[in-house]
Amino acid sequence: MNSLPLVTVVIPFYNCPYISQAIRSALSQTYSMVEIIVVDDGSTQYTEQIHPYLPFIYYLGKANGGTASALNHGIRYASGEYIVWLSSDDRFYPEKIEKQVQFMMNQQAVISHTNFNYINEDSSVTQHRAGISPMTDKEMLRVFLTGNPVNGCTVMFHKSLVQNIGLFDESLPYTHDYDLWYRVLLKGYSVPYLPEPLTAYRKHHGMGSVKYADAIQQEIRMIQKRYAEQIQKMIQVQGR
Repeated sequence: MNSLPLVTVVIPFYNCPYISQAIRSALSQTYSMVEIIVVDDGSTQYTEQIHPYLPFIYYLGKANGGTASALNHGIRYASGEYIVWLSSDDRFYPEKIEKQVQFMMNQQAVISHTNFNYINEDSSVTQHRAGISPMTDKEMLRVFLTGNPVNGCTVMFHKSLVQNIGLFDESLPYTHDYDLWYRVLLKGYSVPYLPEPLTAYRKHHGMGSVKYADAIQQEIRMIQKRYAEQIQKMIQVQGR
């Protein structure tokens, strides 16, 4: 009997030229118990890249509704005990799932995140260990008042997390992850950090954070305003 927990990789896909690299990286994991769900969010380009992998993945189609809706669609269908999100333009390193599952189990964590490397259009590493330095829970709360220190494609969470706090907010086109991490913290969950880079995060001209920078900043300010008072109260309580 296999005692390893099943891990579901959810890959939201919308007209992304790097999708085959993302799928290959999920299929190349050293961890054996992996389920891969690609959610096609109404794509009109690059779908042919997915065809060779159809025997090895679950391919779900839906009308275009944004990344949050694609993630939620995949999570609803996920059979895994743990869930990870992989953007279609990013890549997992081969030991990503194996090392993070072990970390989660050792920490008895419901959610965790890891370090990452930046890569460019050609998949060359442009910055090693681009993530945050390890911090305490209280330091994490303080950082959240001014920005998002958690890279969504480094996160792994137990499926019970979204059963307890809900799915991504589909009304937020760009900051649905930031909003969810706020809700995680406000529910009192610790978010332990594995400082090893296990994801390659691609910076390129077509990425949403470049194309929609102004709208993203506006949404960030709205999210911070929504949760600032509650986070500050948590900081004060922890300071006593």
